[in-house]
Amino acid sequence: MEEQQLQLQAQIEQLKTQLTGDLFGDMDIKDQIHNLEMKLNGVRPMDSHIDCVGCGS
Repeated sequence: MEEQQLQLQAQIEQLKTQLTGDLFGDMDIKDQIHNLEMKLNGVRPMDSHIDCVGCGS
């Protein structure tokens, strides 16, 4: 489990290096970062008893 967390953190850090500061240009990258952070933290949408289908976490 710890190895998977390290891999997710590495992916997040790699994506952060691709951010340009352009709100619309960075939208897809920020979405990917958000999804990875949700997986890393084990977060699901509030009041959800199933995994999030929309974001895949």
